[in-house]
Amino acid sequence: MTTYKIDAAHSEITFKVKHLMITNVTGNFKTFDATMQSSSEDLSDAAITFEADIDSINTNNEQRDAHLKSDDFFNAAEFPKLTFSSSGLRKLSEEHYKLSGFLTIRDVKKEVVLDVNFGGKMTDPWGQVKLGFEISGVINRKDFNLKWSATTEAGGIVVSDEVKLNLSVQMIQQA
Repeated sequence: MTTYKIDAAHSEITFKVKHLMITNVTGNFKTFDATMQSSSEDLSDAAITFEADIDSINTNNEQRDAHLKSDDFFNAAEFPKLTFSSSGLRKLSEEHYKLSGFLTIRDVKKEVVLDVNFGGKMTDPWGQVKLGFEISGVINRKDFNLKWSATTEAGGIVVSDEVKLNLSVQMIQQA
């Protein structure tokens, strides 16, 4: 069994949400951790766990970040982490996989399926074996009790229910 840990310095955990249905607001989590274990060369048996600290959410706007941490959205005081635990990784081609697993936000645990693009395997100048992945998917925020909503004077939606996930992940093989 080979174990990999996320290289946080070379990884990004980002999301995008439509604002006023005309532009996207992008955010990220600054503090996160992930582990992957696999005994197969093609990673088809990989078991993956991930967590992000809600207090580390960052949208480049302190007021919005505070609102996201409140009970209207993540309720960081009561639910300080979001977590993901894989249930399967299905290889579609040399570079493409489907990752299934359970995402827990607040007190809701729900199965999600994410698209994975395997970028390859490389040994860095310090002898560390690294794997690269681009992971994407879409969730409905209301499925996870992130229910705050508002409408404009004209009846338009302020925040979309759809959240696009985009993760650039580098994993380091552990000794």
